Amino acid sequence: MTKVRDLLDKKGSGVVAVARGDSVLRAAQIMNENRIGSVVVTEGDSVVGIFTERDILIRVVAAQRDPERVAVEEVMTSPVACCRLDTSLSECRGVITERRIRHLPVVEEGHLVGIITSGDLIAIEMAEKQRTIEDLHEYIFGPSRVR
Repeated sequence: MTKVRDLLDKKGSGVVAVARGDSVLRAAQIMNENRIGSVVVTEGDSVVGIFTERDILIRVVAAQRDPERVAVEEVMTSPVACCRLDTSLSECRGVITERRIRHLPVVEEGHLVGIITSGDLIAIEMAEKQRTIEDLHEYIFGPSRVR
């Protein structure tokens, strides 16, 4: 069974984070610079929330709040669903589906160590299915020969 640790070993454990007191405007700029849909909100290296495109849309834009004056902690999603390094990817998939979220911070002993996304899970699932197809093809037709 594939674990979060296995996924992070392949994709890396880098996480883009902001402090809870950062402005919404700064957080949005960081998200744009990194071409990502969320940032983890931290205090030290502890996760205190997550700030997503959805939070910007619903809690800032639709509420007509000034992104320069609003702190991320005022509009972030908290508490945050998190997972651990030894969590199975199928369990993560269940949490992401059930809670209708796209980003799942990875926390060990209270410290942020990575993040996985719904896109990561889809990519892993597609790779596993492709391997299954190739294995079945080889089983049925024998090993392929490169000419």
